[in-house]
Amino acid sequence: MTAEKKQKQEEANLPVKTKIQREIIAWFWVGLAFLLINGTIGQARVIPSGSMENTLLIGDHLIMSRIGYDAGVPFTNWHVPLWRTPKRQQVIIFKPPFAPDQPDYVKRVIGLPGDTIELRDGAVWVNGQKLIEKYTIGTSEPAPAGSAPPGYTDMRFPYRVPDNCYFAMGDNRGNSYDSRFWGCVPRNDIIGTPVMIYMSLNVSPEAWEPGQIRERFFAYANALLHPGIVRWKRIFHTF
Repeated sequence: MTAEKKQKQEEANLPVKTKIQREIIAWFWVGLAFLLINGTIGQARVIPSGSMENTLLIGDHLIMSRIGYDAGVPFTNWHVPLWRTPKRQQVIIFKPPFAPDQPDYVKRVIGLPGDTIELRDGAVWVNGQKLIEKYTIGTSEPAPAGSAPPGYTDMRFPYRVPDNCYFAMGDNRGNSYDSRFWGCVPRNDIIGTPVMIYMSLNVSPEAWEPGQIRERFFAYANALLHPGIVRWKRIFHTF
């Protein structure tokens, strides 16, 4: 009898209890590996609003890289910022500083620590130089008076970005709740950057709102029955 046959025979003769214990241990390690990857390497996100059009569309599903930016425990608010810092005009994912319990925001970095930001003539000016932005929709205007969230004051320009903070705006300038309303994004709140769109569905935006499990299930089921709602050209787009 070969060693392989002997091993298979021994495994077949194992008590059921031992087999169950081995199965539980194996799935434990699979789950632990998933939590490690999900907490420190990458996560999935879906775009629920049009604030980043046309760079990101409602229903775009993203793979987010946390490498170098953040590490945390999945399904909790506990996280630790790491060593990387975003570059100007880079798209970032972060916890909104005025409401950390809300879903993560996706915006574009416009101002780095120490920069002076101005909004005039419908454009963004950084340190006295007009920022060239070919990705935007609409003009770049200050937020209306009185639109700051509770506990915040209206933003005034020119605005100097504080240390360890980043001025972030959506690409759809007329439909983005961003740093123009509530100020800069602290570095500690930045958790990663998108790397790829792995799925994009053209369905009702309600499906992607928090808590809409039923609508989201039907959106995925509808995509199987009607592949035309899948934006195939956007899949595997990288950043």
